[in-house]
Amino acid sequence: MINSDDRADKRQEKREQTRAALLDAAERLWAERGIHGASLDDIAGTAGLTKGAVYSNFTGKTDLLLALLDRHTQHDHGLELCEELRDGTAEARFERAGHHYARRLDGDDARLPALLLVEFWLYGMRDFAAGWRIADWYHARRDSLTKELTDADGISATDRATMAMAMDLGLALQHLLDPERVPAETYASGIRLVLGPALPDGAP
Repeated sequence: MINSDDRADKRQEKREQTRAALLDAAERLWAERGIHGASLDDIAGTAGLTKGAVYSNFTGKTDLLLALLDRHTQHDHGLELCEELRDGTAEARFERAGHHYARRLDGDDARLPALLLVEFWLYGMRDFAAGWRIADWYHARRDSLTKELTDADGISATDRATMAMAMDLGLALQHLLDPERVPAETYASGIRLVLGPALPDGAP
């Protein structure tokens, strides 16, 4: 006999599966069509669910977008770059960061997160409440990198982290449109210029 706890666990598991399916569908459709180009009906249909399933899990499109942003936040606080900048000589760290960046942008899968980030930004520019949440996501990534740096040459660690993040995003947008003339390997040179003096000796 199934007890009440088991039923509750199964309901919770089903709910989590439904939310995950809706988030996956929203991620794919919004990257392909834009946030304003894919309705909640489209998202529900792609997930194999009804529009009612959307509203039983999210209050609307903005809530769904913020939940998707939260999922991205959980998987990426800029910690990947921090890890690449730890251990070894300065040149080894920059080379490792460059290789990691190039791998991230290799293949068709690289286009989806880039498109989605642009869509987040556009939506945030038009929706004040969403914009603050998206700004918090950027801040979390900057803050993670700032903690790995020191103030150097009159430039604060915070400013350097901000510039490094701008280069990370901006270079990706150029490379994905023009990979021949803007190779991903350019990242190693850029990160050396931006962060070089701010990396403490002997660490990361």
